Amino acid sequence: MTWNWEQAGWPNFAYDSKALGPLEQLFLLRSGEFVGACKHIGADDQETLKIELISDEAVKTSEIEGEILNRDSVRSSLRQQLGLGPEAPGVKPAERGISKMMVDLYRNYAAALTDRTVLDWHSMLLTGDTSIRVIGGYRTHPEPMQVVSGPIHKRTVHFEAPPSDRMADEMKRFIAWFNDTAPRGKTPLPALTRASLAHLHFVCIHPFEDGNGRIGRALSEKALAQNLGRPSLIAMAYTIERERKDCYAALERNNKDLEISGWMKYFANTILEAQNNTIKRVDFTVAKAKFYERLRGKLNERQDKVVARMFREGIDGFKGGLSAENYISISKTSRATATRDLQDLVAMGAFTKTGELRHTRYALNLAKEIGGENV
Repeated sequence: MTWNWEQAGWPNFAYDSKALGPLEQLFLLRSGEFVGACKHIGADDQETLKIELISDEAVKTSEIEGEILNRDSVRSSLRQQLGLGPEAPGVKPAERGISKMMVDLYRNYAAALTDRTVLDWHSMLLTGDTSIRVIGGYRTHPEPMQVVSGPIHKRTVHFEAPPSDRMADEMKRFIAWFNDTAPRGKTPLPALTRASLAHLHFVCIHPFEDGNGRIGRALSEKALAQNLGRPSLIAMAYTIERERKDCYAALERNNKDLEISGWMKYFANTILEAQNNTIKRVDFTVAKAKFYERLRGKLNERQDKVVARMFREGIDGFKGGLSAENYISISKTSRATATRDLQDLVAMGAFTKTGELRHTRYALNLAKEIGGENV
């Protein structure tokens, strides 16, 4: 089988740029909507939203690769990295490492890309991982770098990357391209086009033993931020993780040829979906502030604790809806008290209720705050 990097013309990808035009315009329009929506959030809530968006991306970009991190630990490490407080005890190296990478991306998005950028990110991600031979450096092993699945006796090879002895040259060319296509570069490209190309090109080089997916997504976010002139805070990993099989399938469909219109359309639409999810998060934050303002002084301590727990679930809401059993567990109260509290929450318009008896479920009533939605 022939891979894209084995073909004449690599890495000069071909794609239908005209088809991307309307998507590029929509991206810029929504970027303006995001900025406008953020103006309705107070300074403290903006800081909280920033931490939540970055921490969710950190957790989800790791989850895509099968690494499950503690969200609270990641959030604590992020706050420490941003100078907002001490790091809580028990934060693991992987949680601290992804936090460092995300903060570096947030702070230094405008800086030109260098070898040191990606090598430092790799060190942050994989420090302490004893299974990796080279950390903070490009791979050097002589055996083929393959993406495979299935049992050992019946492996399916989804992709084979260029040999390790080509990594220095491949990355030199990639970094030059990334900087040349920046807004002030020699050959600037539109935001979605550049971010989509950057991701595919980088993961096809596959310069590291591990961490290529996470760094590839970070490079796409860096590209978007540079084109916007500010951190994008876009929910890219959050969006990809929901349909990760689609992303893997799109990559596999586009790693054997230099014509990649399919990939460009797929990834551009993924970015737009991620952007829409980010705007929903902003709207949710605004709704949260209005919700608490509407119910100020009406919630008792137990109710306040449960409401706060439900808001922590974000725009996806409490999985399966909140049950009476959930309420009892979270509030540490009796069934009789929980029943009274829940009835009171529905009566005051804080919760909506669906179902009957043991199938009864409750959701936050944000109909007045977010166009009729409950979570």
